[in-house]
Amino acid sequence: MAQAQIDATVDRRTQILDAAVVCFAKRGFHQASMHDISAEAGISVGLIYRYFDNKEAVIAAMADRHKGEIHDTLERARQAPSLLESLEILFTAHCGSESGPRITSAFVVDLFAEASRNLRVAELVRDVCDTTREGVTELIARAPEMKRVSPELTPRQVAELIFAVNDGLLMREVINVSALSDDERRERQLNIVRSLWRILFQPIGQPV
Repeated sequence: MAQAQIDATVDRRTQILDAAVVCFAKRGFHQASMHDISAEAGISVGLIYRYFDNKEAVIAAMADRHKGEIHDTLERARQAPSLLESLEILFTAHCGSESGPRITSAFVVDLFAEASRNLRVAELVRDVCDTTREGVTELIARAPEMKRVSPELTPRQVAELIFAVNDGLLMREVINVSALSDDERRERQLNIVRSLWRILFQPIGQPV
């Protein structure tokens, strides 16, 4: 296949997946149809079926793409000079989403809900979550800042606490009706991660 054809295929798949994120976030997985996705993408339903056999195939491709995005984000986080800056990158990654932070959050929340009903989707979600959790745990484990944490907390437990906060922020993003700009959302995320940092990594014996 010529390079131009490969690029066109990648661009078309990206167009379909971007449209699917918006549709699933607005309508949910069950309510959104392939016709909805085609209308959002501005292409025919028949063209979508050239790339994806069904809606589950679209979801699988979205999960696979998200996993790749996580790998890229983790790689950027690994290059950061401090653990705090690594966490800031992780906590603000979705703020640069082309579809918008609120749409991205709504999609993720609905994806988790679908995973509770669909074993195949559950497998995909677990794979993505495990990839992220293992990457963040590895970042924390090798960070000098872990010396400041209570010895009773393992890197995995610290990572779980961080994910609990992040998951809660996703839920809040979905129900937040304020008209914050992307820059304002990013600043809010940074303030939260810095507060979490003070709680977790303040030197033992010093006030938070």
